[in-house]
Amino acid sequence: MDPQPRIGVYICHCGVNIAATVDVKAVAEFAATLPGVTVARDYLYMCSDPGQRLIQEDIKAHNLNRVVVASCSPRMHEPTFRGAGEQAGLNPYLVEMANIREQCAWVHSDRGLATDKAKWLVASVVAKAARLEPLEAREVGVTPEALVIGGGVAGMTAALDIAEAGFPVYLVERSDHLGGRVADLNRIFPTLERVADLLGPLTERVQSHPNITVLLNTEVTQVEGYVGNFEVTVRGVEEPLGVGALVIATGYDVFNPRRKPELGYGQYPNVITSLEMEHRLAAAEESGPEVLAVNGRLPKKVAFIQCVGSRDVQLGHPYCSRVCCMYTAKQSRLVRELLPEAEVTVFYMDVRTFAKGAEEFYDEARKKRVLYRRGMVSEIYRRGERVILAGEDTLLGRPFDFEADLVVLAVGMEPRADAAELSSLLKLPRSSDGFFLEIHPKMRPVDTAVDGVFLAGCCQGPKDIPDTIAQAKAAASSALIPLLRGTVPAESATAVVDVEMCAGCGMCVEVCPYGAADLDALWNVSRINPVLCKGCGACAATCPSKAIRLQHFTPDQVLAQVDALLG
Repeated sequence: MDPQPRIGVYICHCGVNIAATVDVKAVAEFAATLPGVTVARDYLYMCSDPGQRLIQEDIKAHNLNRVVVASCSPRMHEPTFRGAGEQAGLNPYLVEMANIREQCAWVHSDRGLATDKAKWLVASVVAKAARLEPLEAREVGVTPEALVIGGGVAGMTAALDIAEAGFPVYLVERSDHLGGRVADLNRIFPTLERVADLLGPLTERVQSHPNITVLLNTEVTQVEGYVGNFEVTVRGVEEPLGVGALVIATGYDVFNPRRKPELGYGQYPNVITSLEMEHRLAAAEESGPEVLAVNGRLPKKVAFIQCVGSRDVQLGHPYCSRVCCMYTAKQSRLVRELLPEAEVTVFYMDVRTFAKGAEEFYDEARKKRVLYRRGMVSEIYRRGERVILAGEDTLLGRPFDFEADLVVLAVGMEPRADAAELSSLLKLPRSSDGFFLEIHPKMRPVDTAVDGVFLAGCCQGPKDIPDTIAQAKAAASSALIPLLRGTVPAESATAVVDVEMCAGCGMCVEVCPYGAADLDALWNVSRINPVLCKGCGACAATCPSKAIRLQHFTPDQVLAQVDALLG
């Protein structure tokens, strides 16, 4: 412990996120009275450039050797404030944060209670800060190659961007062709461009690029190592592939409407999915509208049902699949052109046309006499050669029975069936809806909890083609950072083993979620790989010999926080 800690404390308003519930100035005044505190200030946005400059100026002017920032979650801005301190000459591990937004302002409505709680949280962090120890920053080398899992539009786009930057890329695809789900489509909205015109050139560029190795009919079976130095085992390849970064672009599964038997899919030939309709429309362009015939007759009444498998809490799919409204507008418009005498009706919950040009495309569909009826279809049953849609008109507030020759179910997206397997393989967390989880939806939308592993496309959540390509390019840019630098920073707040106290029981090996702990075969003592270790503390908490110490969270520091909270 520094004999004379000189601590600067900075309380953030976070606009009104904190200040609306917490008396920020009162917390700053309280912080100024704490032992070791040299200066205490409040500011509107501490994470802003002026806020960071304020910290840096105080470090120099007041010779501060510790900094405490009371603001939002360290998960969001701890790197920001550590970087600010480092630029002013302070060891980044002498910067500590108190989370008074999520832990105070966002969970309490009583201003007095929230303010008191914020004061005690600040006091506890100041007590820890006085005992912080500088840690040495470390870096590890990087294997200058990348691997992309998934050969759809997202995977191909990411692979191309990395390859164009001059780095070798392995593109792993479990099927026998590239293109993914987009290859099943005929035309795209809102331009009605043929998918072949989009996908063909993209596939050709990937297959002919000298820096891209396409591995079809293969899949990743094992991933070991860490950011910059992954060892990936691929079924069908002779030896493991060494890469510095991974991009996950495994896509999605189409919802199976058999899980909603009340809609009659699989029972009546009149009821098909939107994907099946896509194939029929493609065939109709080549062979004529007769391809759309049902029971030997061209349909006179065609109905589309929106949100099948989406926005359905009972199915565990509360989310919107984002593309269904627009591909329904596309298909209904094409049906009107192929069958000008047919009546086309879309039953919808809400129409969502968020993409560029989407609202105009929706308007064009209605101008072509596609009828939109706000209604929930609860059941489909057969009457002769036709089917009846039973439901409720939610605008008029009354039930309806609608007779149709052909019904198209607008099925949504869901996580791939093998998402859990890949999640376990890479230790990737998933959100409540089952898609892979990014670190932060706004600040780090393509990063994962595993350093060096990035997300692209619909494996992270439903999206259309433009958003998929945009995210793939973002993932490629993020993956290129370690490849271009040649080194990556390694976590310094890691676990360390006192080999004199270690009994070699191996409990740390069993509980480590990152595979960082291992037993030395010669000396039978635990060894922690500092590159793999993330400083979670599971091993230190488990060790019966107390031989493992977690840097930056030492017993002395934690007990000081407890004492401060107890007053």
